[in-house]
Amino acid sequence: MFSVVFPGQGSQIVGMGKEFFDKFNSVKRLFEEADDTLKFSLSSIVLEGPKDELDLTANTQPAIFLISYSIFDTIINKFNINLKQAKYFAGHSLGEYSALSSAGYLNFSDTIKLLRKRGEAMQNAVPKGEGGMVAVLGTNVEKIENILFENKNEFKVQIANDNSDGQIVCSGKTNDLNKFIEILKKENIKNIRLSVSAPFHSFLMKNATEIMKIELEKTKFSNVDLKLVSNVTAKEITNKEELKKLLIDQIESRVRWRESILNIIQSGVNQFIEIGPGKVLSGLIKRIDKNIKINTINTENDIKDLKI
Repeated sequence: MFSVVFPGQGSQIVGMGKEFFDKFNSVKRLFEEADDTLKFSLSSIVLEGPKDELDLTANTQPAIFLISYSIFDTIINKFNINLKQAKYFAGHSLGEYSALSSAGYLNFSDTIKLLRKRGEAMQNAVPKGEGGMVAVLGTNVEKIENILFENKNEFKVQIANDNSDGQIVCSGKTNDLNKFIEILKKENIKNIRLSVSAPFHSFLMKNATEIMKIELEKTKFSNVDLKLVSNVTAKEITNKEELKKLLIDQIESRVRWRESILNIIQSGVNQFIEIGPGKVLSGLIKRIDKNIKINTINTENDIKDLKI
């Protein structure tokens, strides 16, 4: 039994998807549809850069979706591997949109428009330099929750991503993060400040939540039988109205990736297929359960080696 998972921000590299773009006309058409929908050449940023342009959140989010969806579409339609037999679809943050679209809840052009809006809204929610994110390594989520609770009157920092045991990402205002880092140093807890443009998945994203609420309310979702696991609850969702609400909540809420993967494994899944650029999720899943089978699909050869 297998599940399909889709990566989030941070997996992007210039030239991602080029092998599929060069070989398959169906992928070329998706790149053209993306450019036509967004009314600028996302495809040239993806294929040629510059990296600074690709790394802008407003470009990164639709770009990663474009590659993930292109690879998923190629696997299904060119290699006749039925990934829609997956027990669950899931994605990390923006990857949840890749999961929704690949499963058929959202069409391609609506998804890419939503992610462009989402990227812009998240990028602009906090003035540059006023907020950020810190990766905390080598400890567990309970320890970090205790530190945040004990110091709640000193600073306001939020757990943004519970990725795996040993990798937790926190968001907050720059001054608050500085105080948080001082505590981590005293506790001998390793941390790395991330080079991101804003404090994602925190209360500071409130303006982005308001924008996406409007966008999601006017977007048509289809009825699909395929099952998704939500970032917000780490549980299964199938109801369309619940789905919209959770996508809105997701912007300020913790990405419960570790819990999601554990819940999927407990349901009987013993294989994960990561579809999209990079191998970030494969690494996290290995840390959560080293006995699970994982396929990372980045190339045509990866597809040829895929057995489900």
